[in-house]
Amino acid sequence: MAQKGPDFVAPIRRVLIALMAIALIGLFLFWRIDSPRAERMRTALVDRIVPGFEWAMVPVTRVSEMVAGFQSYARLYEQNQELRRELRKAAEWKEAAVTLQEENSKLLALNEVRIDPALTSVTGVVMVDSGSAFRQSVLLNVGKRDGIIDGWATMDGLGLVGRISGIGQRTSRVMLLTDPSSRLPVTIQPSGVHALLVGDNSSYPLLEFIEQPDNVRAGDRAVTSGDGGVFPSGLLVGQVAQGADGRTRLRLAADYGRLEFLRVIRSHPEEQMNDAGGLVLPGNEPVPMGPNWPGHAPVDDLNAELQPDGSGQ
Repeated sequence: MAQKGPDFVAPIRRVLIALMAIALIGLFLFWRIDSPRAERMRTALVDRIVPGFEWAMVPVTRVSEMVAGFQSYARLYEQNQELRRELRKAAEWKEAAVTLQEENSKLLALNEVRIDPALTSVTGVVMVDSGSAFRQSVLLNVGKRDGIIDGWATMDGLGLVGRISGIGQRTSRVMLLTDPSSRLPVTIQPSGVHALLVGDNSSYPLLEFIEQPDNVRAGDRAVTSGDGGVFPSGLLVGQVAQGADGRTRLRLAADYGRLEFLRVIRSHPEEQMNDAGGLVLPGNEPVPMGPNWPGHAPVDDLNAELQPDGSGQ
């Protein structure tokens, strides 16, 4: 079996490592010496060696630039995302501002409706629109606790919408003028012709039982007549229009497509004067009539005076 020769690689490796370690330690110590002469030597060494290694520094420089670019892109991405979030918040605020502006405009329009000063009102918010093919109504957030009474008229910022038809403690239902069961006496202005507005589940309800159809023109205003004592008189309902079917209809003044706030008109039935004396005497005291009226002569006494042999001759 052949024997191996002496191994010179391991001792040489150990010597080289030791020399490298000594050189590095010496370089470290030389670099740490605080002396003008050592500083000049270090500067000369750097000036001689570093320019020759520029080709080796190119990849490092490129890598550092790429890292800086990626960091810049990351900052730009974060800023972009932040701007997107701010834009979304700004859009939400804009939508909220537009909604508030529309509600404010509607409330201002609602306050500008001219009604009888003797009539007061309660403003409610439309909660549910329960319109269907057989029923046209909406639900308000006011009810008995707010003093709402069945039959009161409701208006938006433009004109009459309907009447209260069903009350709860906190809510009430409004039957719209377009409901098939709605019947409303109106007066056509300026002619003063009376008619009946009949709902037919369309946006242009019918005008029926017109007293003098020849005096009614398209564009004439229609207001409540107050007949029947259900609605107060003078509330704007709409304008006369000619339907596609040739029948006389009414273009409602209220914006039925955007019902959000409704004003419930407090109206009370007018007093019925059953005693004519109440119009004359103070305090509405009734005029005593009949045989119990003071100063009224009994019927028997008058008959006695009218006898031929009575004292009246």
